[in-house]
Amino acid sequence: MATIYIDGRAVEARANENLLQACLEAGTDLPYFCWHPELGSVGACRQCAVKQFANPDDKRGRIVMACMTPVTEGAIISVDDPEAKEFRGEVVEWLMTNHPHDCPVCEEGGECHLQDMTVMTGHRERRFKFDKRTHKNQDLGPFVKHEMNRCIACYRCVRYYRDYAGGEDLGVFAQHNNVYFGRHASGTLESTFAGNLIEVCPTGVFTDKPFSAMYSRKWDMRGAPSVCTHCSSGCNTIINERAGKVRRTINRYNEDVNRYFLCDRGRYGNGFVNAPTRLRAAGYVIDGQMTPVPPAQALSRLAEMAANGPIVGIGSGRASVESNYALRALVGASGFSTGWAEPMHGVVTLASDLLRTTPARVATLQESEHADAVLVLGEDVSATAPRLSLALRQTRREACNKLADAARIPHWLDAPVRTLGSEMLAPIYIATPAPTDLDGVATVSLRAMPDDIARLGFAIANRIDASAPSVDGLTEEESARVAAIADALIAAERPLVVSGTQYASEALLQAAANIAAALSARSRNASLSLVLPEANSLGLAMIGGISLDDVRAQALSGRIGTLIVMEADLTRQMDAGPLNEMLGAVRHLVVIDHSVTPTAERGELVLPSTAFSECGGTLVSMEGRAQRFLQVVYPEAPLQVGWRWVRDLARAVGAEDVVNWITLDQAIAATAAEVPALSRIGEAAPGAGYKLEGTPLRSQTDRVSGRTAIRANISVRDLPPPQSPDTPLHSDMEGSYSTEMPGSLVPFYRVPGWNSEQSLNKFQQEIGGKMRGGDSGVRLLDDATDVRVSYGGTAPDRFAARTDVVLLLPEYRAFGTEETSMLSDPIKERAAAPSIRIGGDVAVGSTVSVQIGDETYEVAAQHDPSLPAGVALCPPHMVARAFTAPRWVAMRTISAEAVA
Repeated sequence: MATIYIDGRAVEARANENLLQACLEAGTDLPYFCWHPELGSVGACRQCAVKQFANPDDKRGRIVMACMTPVTEGAIISVDDPEAKEFRGEVVEWLMTNHPHDCPVCEEGGECHLQDMTVMTGHRERRFKFDKRTHKNQDLGPFVKHEMNRCIACYRCVRYYRDYAGGEDLGVFAQHNNVYFGRHASGTLESTFAGNLIEVCPTGVFTDKPFSAMYSRKWDMRGAPSVCTHCSSGCNTIINERAGKVRRTINRYNEDVNRYFLCDRGRYGNGFVNAPTRLRAAGYVIDGQMTPVPPAQALSRLAEMAANGPIVGIGSGRASVESNYALRALVGASGFSTGWAEPMHGVVTLASDLLRTTPARVATLQESEHADAVLVLGEDVSATAPRLSLALRQTRREACNKLADAARIPHWLDAPVRTLGSEMLAPIYIATPAPTDLDGVATVSLRAMPDDIARLGFAIANRIDASAPSVDGLTEEESARVAAIADALIAAERPLVVSGTQYASEALLQAAANIAAALSARSRNASLSLVLPEANSLGLAMIGGISLDDVRAQALSGRIGTLIVMEADLTRQMDAGPLNEMLGAVRHLVVIDHSVTPTAERGELVLPSTAFSECGGTLVSMEGRAQRFLQVVYPEAPLQVGWRWVRDLARAVGAEDVVNWITLDQAIAATAAEVPALSRIGEAAPGAGYKLEGTPLRSQTDRVSGRTAIRANISVRDLPPPQSPDTPLHSDMEGSYSTEMPGSLVPFYRVPGWNSEQSLNKFQQEIGGKMRGGDSGVRLLDDATDVRVSYGGTAPDRFAARTDVVLLLPEYRAFGTEETSMLSDPIKERAAAPSIRIGGDVAVGSTVSVQIGDETYEVAAQHDPSLPAGVALCPPHMVARAFTAPRWVAMRTISAEAVA
């Protein structure tokens, strides 16, 4: 730490930071535009000018840019110096000469960083009398709206999009005062992280296009902290609501997880909560037709069903911990299924066991960014966990920082650091069947089949530690490759091994765990990351259950009277033939879900549950972090959270002593008491009784307006704000709000003078560091102590192609293969048409006929030169719904002319 003096006030500042960060952390309001905590400094806007003095006797000083000036011991600066203030005011005036001043119609209005900084500098009069330059806007796709005339040329957008996220189709064009930020031509932004431009841009150049269709000002929306449900990364979000509809999802800072950025699937996949596919009424089949009925009548019908034999329950990786446990408590451990068929059930169960027993640390996303050697074994993380791929991309920046240290260049000086490492690749070693988005920055990218990748992993573990299982029959080339990767991991200070369940391969997971264990024997800093299929897969695996195959066996033997399915679409897990046999052997099918699915359409009794925005609950991410999502929408009956439906079912069948919880806090306590692995989930966030300064927190800003105007066509009387026993947040603007509130309860970011998301700086202990109110969530896998290094599994046989059939591998996509996000219109528009990528010769425009299970599909085919002959890639659920694991299938080519 260093002591610096800001306008005569002694302040402790971090010696490795710049003066802008030091001023902001000291509570000083110093305006800025181009600087961003995650992007560093380039000095493009000249807005953060301060007066720096050489010593106490220096009365003249000199103007410096705070973001480009390092903190030094005893530095004397002035933010309030009249010359510095005049300089900052002139800069804003220059930047505003071509701005349209269209705040009343700009979607950024009320949460605009440019507005905040203009007010902060005191710029109030518009003296520019000449014609403003204008630009033509572009269509950038379904996510991002473009209004180039608002640009102030801060360069944040291209620095984020190109340098940080690795996108290539957004750039800066022209020169001088006629600078244009956009694509070479109108078209959809290709990056999976394009939506972050909305929060990165300090003006209204890039705005949220879906949000524009149902726009509300920031102060008119309710906010609540939430967790993304579209993969297992566990990114933190804030959900905004107005008039009973979710309006948008924005990033919620979590130092250890997503920090400042989300992927586009997480940002725009929330459309399913407002979609017409929502289930909003209870019903059961009468005379062959699904008929809406009152909930009491539906529950009476269930009581009749329960008399016809045992009840079996099927959980889901997209349902909360509490809902899954409630169902398990009702039906018993032997009658509860995870909702996964084999081999996925066994693979996820193995992943959970490995994460809980590995001697390596289970990596957070933030720790993944700082790894100095990464091995990715058989997982396309850019599709299955996009935010992890963005984190891994930053390992290149970590490598550049090492060069910067040698050259004595501060890490925050972005341009020099990047220039110094411009020829450097990220220390990533990738082995996957098909190309990934990380290949362009990786040191090594290998193409191989899952079994051969597993063999590579086992061999690397054996190379690191000879007591690990060995691999026979390696070629000289393979041995050299194993030695190179193993040596790089051994030499690293913070090695990371990444794998996952994409190919449903236990051998891949075991190989990754063996490598992490072998590295742990050498270094305490080795870490492991395993990508799981759904948001709460690890939480469900910790609860435990039988596979769908076991449920089918029970059904076929006549041991199931009623089957209850909790927020799961069984058609995504089982082929049509086996599923039909199972459901045909079950007397009654009860479905609890928030959306209409093929499974719900077959239910004899259907009960509508709330979506994540309409209730509270706990999810456990792939790193074992239990996190709470809170209610922001207050739905009308009969919608209620899944565990409450289970409670009502328990009452209907006379088992009210088993599941009798009234509040979410009681459900959490019951789950924690009965499932040892989940014993700490209560620490994920404060309970509903939490109060700050003696009152609950508020979920709206103190400027909220129009509460009665929403219902002016009905009545001008104000309705009482809705209430819920499950959340510590008031549903209106009344209550406490502070930068010291718990990080897991922050419903929006705003402090006086800072209305944009840049106000986040005031909520952090230090910029880019921990929240003042503490962490969000609790790590459940940090309790293990004295875990011994051990190895398991054996290397599989080498892959061998067959002449009569093709090996069909799952090709997950960032847009198109995840269940709930595909109910969102922007995601549907962004998803490409389903196709099969085939190795070997394929004629342009061909269609193939492929038999998966008992079904035959005709799908467009594309040639992929990275695949060997006899191998093909198919997007799961877009072609065959239940295709989740590699299969040998019969395939034949149909000529384009024959199809026509």
